[in-house]
Amino acid sequence: MSERRGLTPEAVTDAAIDIVESEGAAALTLSRVARALGVKPPSLYSHVDGLEALRRDVAMRTFEDLAGRLGHAAMGRSGPEAIRALAGAMRDFAREHPGLYGMTTRARPDDEQYAAASMRPVEPMLAVLRGYDVAGDDAIHAARTFRAAVHGFVTLENDGGFGLDVGVDESFTWLVDHLIASLEARLAGATRGN
Repeated sequence: MSERRGLTPEAVTDAAIDIVESEGAAALTLSRVARALGVKPPSLYSHVDGLEALRRDVAMRTFEDLAGRLGHAAMGRSGPEAIRALAGAMRDFAREHPGLYGMTTRARPDDEQYAAASMRPVEPMLAVLRGYDVAGDDAIHAARTFRAAVHGFVTLENDGGFGLDVGVDESFTWLVDHLIASLEARLAGATRGN
């Protein structure tokens, strides 16, 4: 195997992303990346600090892509329309990029840069919630509820977990409608309490 000149950290991350996209996250190893780049595995250590660091780099790049998709979906929308758009964009991303999406679920509060990047996909939802006058801890609870519900649905969908003869798209609409109704009911109760 000949060593490739011009190898960069970005090229290593690109190769890792390609592997995750085509073969899944479990296929991501330094040996597999080296083979894809036409280099020997030790050559990668000049560009990445091991497999865990490479997984981090892939997740960081994926956070940016997902945040861009969600931000675009929510742009110019508010209320239920924005929530539906965010849910649809998250579902589409997870279905189109299941391996990469799966790499975005881990929190790393001890890694400031990673923690900041992982918040980027949450920001569009927090912006939508501000339109409902939800802030602080309530916004975090609402965003987590939204993420958990949509994540659970798309994970089951990607794993072939919906086998009954009822439209999966209809079930997704039902889920999102109930998330919206729950949020609006909670807000209406809070407004009446004031």
